[in-house]
Amino acid sequence: MFGIKKAITCVALAMMSMAPIAAAEDMVAMLLPENVNPRWESQDAAFFVKHMKDMAPNIQVEVFNANNDTAAQQRQAEQALSRGAKVLVVIPIDGEAAAIIADMAADEGVPTIAYDRMVQSTNTSFWVQADLRASGRAQAAHIVANTEFGDTLVMLKGSPTDPNAPTIYHGQMDVLESLFASGERVLGYENWTQGWDPAVARRSMDQALTKLNNNVQGVVSSNDGNAGAAVAALAEQGMAGKVPVSGLDCTVQALQLILLGQMTQSVWRDFDMMAEATAKATVALINEDSLDGIVMGTSPANSAGKEVPMVPVGFYNAVGEAGVQYVIDNDPSITKADVCKGEAAATSFCKG
Repeated sequence: MFGIKKAITCVALAMMSMAPIAAAEDMVAMLLPENVNPRWESQDAAFFVKHMKDMAPNIQVEVFNANNDTAAQQRQAEQALSRGAKVLVVIPIDGEAAAIIADMAADEGVPTIAYDRMVQSTNTSFWVQADLRASGRAQAAHIVANTEFGDTLVMLKGSPTDPNAPTIYHGQMDVLESLFASGERVLGYENWTQGWDPAVARRSMDQALTKLNNNVQGVVSSNDGNAGAAVAALAEQGMAGKVPVSGLDCTVQALQLILLGQMTQSVWRDFDMMAEATAKATVALINEDSLDGIVMGTSPANSAGKEVPMVPVGFYNAVGEAGVQYVIDNDPSITKADVCKGEAAATSFCKG
């Protein structure tokens, strides 16, 4: 696991400019996938805007949110290019569908940075991401360590259109496949979560509990939204706090659930560091400077066959009070006061 530091706050739905209005040639665009997960606007985009303002205050930053509409994301990319964007930072809803964005940008001589999720194009210029396969392994290893021989597990996978979701799943299966094959653990139920929508994950968890007659001893959840949905379903059956549940992103809600013992693990990535590295790459591209020290190695080949130059970041496996404290200490967008609200306020962690 890797340690790290930092984080942030807010962003507008369609467009936000945090720098002085600049000429068209001094504009960059960040394309967000949706607002189901609060991190995109409150952390990733806000961090990127902040770092761009610090590094290049004369470059205008526009942030768009496609709200899980691939056609809208393409239109937003077209709008950004028509306004003279020099760089597109894209978090695709669908990595395959977003290839047209990178191809369209390349036709205009504009580089595309795939942020967090891979854009499946030969024209993707850079990829900024942590090792999500290793994150998936950490999730599964945690659930295995907190269950016993023969226990039944539920797998709440990510969105089938998100290229990161199968990567996380493959990491989980690096740990689980042999255990399922040997019977050391039993796969009771699995399902993908379209759009990472917690409502979809809740239906899946309800179906799993019904199908298995509540015989569930662990939930391998691919992100915190899924995990929160699983906890809600378990609580309705009087099982919350008795079943280990994994997650990803270390949202405030997830940290609260960890303190309450209802969720037991989440993977934290340094979104501030990711955004800072992206801003450095963006400014270097505009200034035609060297990317030495920013780009390190390449990604595995994407579906278009390109090994994309990579800007790597690490991750941290947050478990228990120590994990919550680590995130609070290293993520400036999350304070103890944020976490210690509602039921969590009564925990020993918050009273201490």
